[in-house]
Amino acid sequence: MDHEPTVELTEAEWLEKLGPERYAILRKAATEAPGTGSLLYQDNEGTFSCAGCGTALFTSEMKFDSGCGWPSFDRALDNGSVGERPDNSLFMRRTEIFCTTCGGHLGHVFNDGPTATGLRYCVNSLSLEFDPS
Repeated sequence: MDHEPTVELTEAEWLEKLGPERYAILRKAATEAPGTGSLLYQDNEGTFSCAGCGTALFTSEMKFDSGCGWPSFDRALDNGSVGERPDNSLFMRRTEIFCTTCGGHLGHVFNDGPTATGLRYCVNSLSLEFDPS
């Protein structure tokens, strides 16, 4: 389901705000190399928010080590902050996840998670900010 973002900036404003690496991920749906993200091994208690607009998306209790090379979560906050839409790029059928507040690309969700939800939200570290509690 698509949502209309409530935070809208021009592409130039996004680039200035985010810098080139975060801009490529959040605004152009790029993917950081596996195993390189600064939040991959972040195990402290806290909240993971959108790096584009600050909207809370996940908490540390939702995070698990999936071994895939990106931070993984078994669910998103129940606040409507993470949207989903089909992604048929790269000759694959996947489900993209995005921040509903600013429309920023976060990563993808898969139905192969090890917890009771059966989900694995595979998220780029650069699309997130971590706020320890």
